[in-house]
Amino acid sequence: MRRRFSYLVSAVILVALAACNTEAEPTSTTDGALTGVLRLDPGMCSDAGVTSGSSFRMIQPGGAEESGPFVTNGDSSCGDKTWTPLAPGSDGGLILGDFQSNPDPAFDAAGNGLAGQLTQPQKWFAVAFSVSTNQKDPQTGADVDAPSIRPEGSELTGDLRAFSAAWNGQFFNQGSPKPDGSRPGNTTEVTGSYDRTTKRVNLAWASQIVGGPFNNFTGVWNFEGVLQPADTG
Repeated sequence: MRRRFSYLVSAVILVALAACNTEAEPTSTTDGALTGVLRLDPGMCSDAGVTSGSSFRMIQPGGAEESGPFVTNGDSSCGDKTWTPLAPGSDGGLILGDFQSNPDPAFDAAGNGLAGQLTQPQKWFAVAFSVSTNQKDPQTGADVDAPSIRPEGSELTGDLRAFSAAWNGQFFNQGSPKPDGSRPGNTTEVTGSYDRTTKRVNLAWASQIVGGPFNNFTGVWNFEGVLQPADTG
């Protein structure tokens, strides 16, 4: 009787562990989009640009992603100051299938962006920029879908039209595609790689600004990290 009871307890524990392991895995929706949070690796740099982790660069009007010219950020910690390293915010990184909206207010009195869930605000010409994802795009006022990425084998495609940057009291859509579904100028598709075993993700895109004082400047974004459940950590 004791042996049977022991076997029964062991079986219950194994089932419970299996359930926990299943819940600990990032899942996908019925249309194949991944869910969870892309927990970002912080950008690392020394006397060069960002050599690993997550980063941002800005292309000057008329330039190209491969050759620039790029805007120099005097506040960058990199030797090559056309690179700005990014660090994970309070949520750990980019949540898929949900929004990480701007706070209210979105700026402090000096114009620094205050959103800190996705990444930590970074200095850019003495004023911090922040990034967020919003159901209503702050620049255009358009309603948009939550961020999504889909694996196609080891490759990724994505829709990040909700992605927005806030700097010096102004909003700039930095998603791809744009809220209206277009990809103007240097705007590229969201692409990347996905290792199903390690859950490692590399996500990259470029987004040309439309309108405002930075019209035709282009943000180049690279997110590197591990896909995990959104409620982990």
